[in-house]
Amino acid sequence: MPIARLIATVVLCLIASCTKGAARADSSAAKKPDSARPARFDVDPARVTITTVRVAREASVAAHHVTPAQWGGDLGGPDSAIRIQQATQPKSRTTADSISLVAEVRAGLKDPRWPMATTAPLPGSILPAKRIVAFYGNPLSKKMGILGEIPYDQMLAKLDTVVGWWRKADPTHPVQPALHLIVSVAQGSPGKDSMYRQRSDPDLIEKIYGMAHARGYITILDIQAGKSTIEQELPILLPFLQRPDVHLGMDPEFYMHYNREGRVPGTKIGSMDAKEVNYAIDQLAQLVTKYHLPPKVLIVHRFTTNMLQHTDAITLDPRVQVVINMDGWGQPWLKFDTYARCEEAEPVQYTGFKLFFHNDTKKGDALLSPLEVLAIRPRPLYIQYQ
Repeated sequence: MPIARLIATVVLCLIASCTKGAARADSSAAKKPDSARPARFDVDPARVTITTVRVAREASVAAHHVTPAQWGGDLGGPDSAIRIQQATQPKSRTTADSISLVAEVRAGLKDPRWPMATTAPLPGSILPAKRIVAFYGNPLSKKMGILGEIPYDQMLAKLDTVVGWWRKADPTHPVQPALHLIVSVAQGSPGKDSMYRQRSDPDLIEKIYGMAHARGYITILDIQAGKSTIEQELPILLPFLQRPDVHLGMDPEFYMHYNREGRVPGTKIGSMDAKEVNYAIDQLAQLVTKYHLPPKVLIVHRFTTNMLQHTDAITLDPRVQVVINMDGWGQPWLKFDTYARCEEAEPVQYTGFKLFFHNDTKKGDALLSPLEVLAIRPRPLYIQYQ
């Protein structure tokens, strides 16, 4: 039997076995004789990582002509992994061969760096007890994300639907909804102060915060600093960050402070050093202590290794929970590889994964479902939709 087919089958069986809906995969399957049903294995789902998912995906497409729709299923369907497994089930294989391969896969997937060895979360911490699911963007632009793409009432209803996908996919992990607002927006023109960024009006921030707060959501304020610095942009946000349900995001893609070529945001991917992250951690930690707040969450976007320099020099503080968010768009295999390179391979504390309603599906791929994202390791605790 081709090894690609065997790998695809075994890994997909692993994914299927860890879903709550596995026992009820398909009403028609229950009517088939036992010999025709897909095999099930008692394996530890924590041993399934992005590498095996990627290999399985590629092998399945090559060996079984699986379509992107079969891989993705409906966006939130809890049985999508089951349908995938059934669609890719080979005509013949022996149980002994499959169990042997499962053992080999499990033996090679343990990464001792995850979960990160950190101090116990302080009271009131969101992570790791909850998973944050956020809608991202700016209301002044329909092109920057779902937060501004559609009317507010439709956006909030859609967020509630997406949150429902995640609750159904992982019912043991509570979901914390969030609105992730870009408050300093990188620009292609210099502006009055030549900093190539536009700061949001405080009234706009208040409006988004009010919507979030009224629903029990958290608000995340995101900085695209352009040619400004975190030291210049963050202090302006401190009055908002003093609130217990407001948190911070920073985007190195549009941080041009270290750009020696003098290029403007959008023409070259920017970069940020650990010292900027440490500055933000220190500022947030001081707020937590001064105003007796629950720990803050700090989201740092990343989709190239160069975007965030010297990650090993980031100094953690129990008052601030740091998430490195996989911010790249594209086909699923590319997103998985980026996650492996930029988040899994350089542990900081927690990880995030970004999904693009439009850019991820440009080449005909279905948007990754919660179950597919939950198959990667380490399992992300921050999910962002743009």
